[in-house]
Amino acid sequence: MTLSSSDIVGHPQFATALGAYAGKLRGQFDQSPRLSRMLASHQRWLLSQAAFALQLEYDPTQPGSGLTTTNLREIITSNNSASRNTVLNFLDQLLSYKFVRIVGDPNRRPKRYEATELPTRAMYQWLVTNLELLDYLDGGDRAETLAAEPDLFRLIQPQIARHACLNPSWLEPPPRVALFLWTEAGGLVMDELVRRAMEHSPGSDGYDIGRIDARVMAEHFMISRTHLQRLFRRAVETGCLYWPDGDRNHCILNRDFLEEYCGWQAIKFSIVDFAYERICGPVRLGKPDPRLGAVGGL
Repeated sequence: MTLSSSDIVGHPQFATALGAYAGKLRGQFDQSPRLSRMLASHQRWLLSQAAFALQLEYDPTQPGSGLTTTNLREIITSNNSASRNTVLNFLDQLLSYKFVRIVGDPNRRPKRYEATELPTRAMYQWLVTNLELLDYLDGGDRAETLAAEPDLFRLIQPQIARHACLNPSWLEPPPRVALFLWTEAGGLVMDELVRRAMEHSPGSDGYDIGRIDARVMAEHFMISRTHLQRLFRRAVETGCLYWPDGDRNHCILNRDFLEEYCGWQAIKFSIVDFAYERICGPVRLGKPDPRLGAVGGL
């Protein structure tokens, strides 16, 4: 039986598990900072999940299937996650950094892309990390099952992308969460705040996450210091965090903001669990899987 988002967010250890999860993502960033930096906004997350699923579901018997500009554009623009130009720029950047390559004749239209080794390993590790959190909550063996049969990844990931790209609650984060997640590299910043918060016990209003050095954080995450400072100013204005009595050595992450973020993340983890069970478990759907309208369906 899959865990619902309410099951996950209501688990007494979920916030702690999310802190450990954020720490693992930080480690993955340190292993491949340029790739992680490119995908560290919610929009880029949706683009990368949809793109990878299209690649994995390529069918050589179906002309036009696979990861093409047209297929990715149809999926992403249909749920208003990005514009046509954003999709084009995304694929151009991936190609320029050698995170994807063109398959077959580069002069043939439509061009079909596939991920190179680094992003493929990163996506696999991302799935492992998500399954490990779910296992921590209910004592399951999802991550072990995937390790024993790595090819399951090729079936599970498209299921995650399919349902993530169709879930309105996941597509549109709460406004204060969106403040971070819809901005450039905001996901990296949010992970860092959560990681720090779970290293300390909460006070009456929130978590003391210590001193935030915008210069050091901006350099580490390869983002503009001005952009980061502007993000923190808006976070203070909207009640996400504050400095008590102007003490810059003790930034407080508000409890209610962390609860909002946990609630939104729980939606993603429930999608991951459903996708896993759809492939590996006894889940039975009462209707066919939704399709996203691209050639071959996502």
